[in-house]
Amino acid sequence: MHRALWAGLMASVTITAAIPAKAADYYAGKQIEMLIGADVAGGYDIYARAVARHIGKFIPGNPNVIARNQPGAGSAIVGGQLYKVSPKDGTVIGALMPGAIMGRLLDERASNLFDPTKFVYIGTADSGTRVCMTYASSPIKTYEAALKEKIVMGASQAGGATRDYLVLHNLATGTKFDIVSGYKGTAEIMLAMERGEAGGLCGLDWSSLKSQKGDWVRDKKLNILMQDALDPEPELTAMGVPQIWPYIKNETDKKAVELILSQQLFGRSYVVPPGTNPEAVEILRNAFNKTMQDKDFIEDAERLRIGITPSTGAKLQDVVQRVHGSDQTIIDRAKKLIEP
Repeated sequence: MHRALWAGLMASVTITAAIPAKAADYYAGKQIEMLIGADVAGGYDIYARAVARHIGKFIPGNPNVIARNQPGAGSAIVGGQLYKVSPKDGTVIGALMPGAIMGRLLDERASNLFDPTKFVYIGTADSGTRVCMTYASSPIKTYEAALKEKIVMGASQAGGATRDYLVLHNLATGTKFDIVSGYKGTAEIMLAMERGEAGGLCGLDWSSLKSQKGDWVRDKKLNILMQDALDPEPELTAMGVPQIWPYIKNETDKKAVELILSQQLFGRSYVVPPGTNPEAVEILRNAFNKTMQDKDFIEDAERLRIGITPSTGAKLQDVVQRVHGSDQTIIDRAKKLIEP
């Protein structure tokens, strides 16, 4: 796998050809259900409900779009329902976490209820960049310092990004992060940082950091050590925050890290069951693309303080196929870089 495979993935969404007039008849009188594979009030729920509020006006026939939470097993429950039970007529859309799409590739404990390569991808609302950071009072203020000195970093359990990304950095670049696992989430880790129990954390989305602790960013209460993404994030780059690539000396490790970070491209993904009516797929993809450019939706996202970096369903479909077709040597090394 080469990073060129991802080139252009973050480009602006292009509106496809206009939907034929007959499409108005397809959804007339119907209702679309948005199944959210996460709990209420979390990031995935906030994004999915924002999409559900706006996408209907771009679907000919103006169907009602009803959002319903169905959390469990990292979105695997929703994935299994879409794969085996849901109708294939475009009346059910699933909002899946990245782990549901990448799990079977990197985690042998992942659900076998579905094959993520068979889903039809409608699009993603965000393709996030994750960061490593320390609190302002920490003596570790740069990534170079983290390569030389130990620092206690807070993390969730194995399988969570805050834990897995710390392990990845230690094994792929040689940082000396002392990982303390068991925190319930990033809010608890940040509280530990304020109390001086933990020096920092990794694996948090940049957009989530700005949403949760915008005052920390504004008041420079953080040292942003690293940005983890396939491509540089302009705002972080302007702040002088480096990317991980120059710090990885082993080519196999570099490709393995690319594979792991590719899950961020599926940050807020929406899919329909395999074999869904092609006419419905075209309608939904067009509606999603238009929603991502809609003034009202963008204003809603700004009010919610959520980042919108969309990619089209066709691009995601291609990337999923490429990722799951990766060389087994790279897949095996990627597993090692984040394994418990």
